[in-house]
Amino acid sequence: MASGFGSSSYYDRRFRQSPALIRARRPYLFKNALVGSAVASFAIGVYIYTINVIGQDEFDDVKVPAAPSQPEKK
Repeated sequence: MASGFGSSSYYDRRFRQSPALIRARRPYLFKNALVGSAVASFAIGVYIYTINVIGQDEFDDVKVPAAPSQPEKK
């Protein structure tokens, strides 16, 4: 068992949250959900923007070297 976890009054013997822990977390529930949603939205927005910008690149200006010539086998 992790140190300190067994003697905690916030969890019962079956590791369920106690009413005290639920009361202690209640004021932060909405704020944490709001911040989590904002961070997730930002990350998804950056991902979508990056995929769209990269998808528009034509790569016409990139010079592709010719295939190396293979020596003849005798």
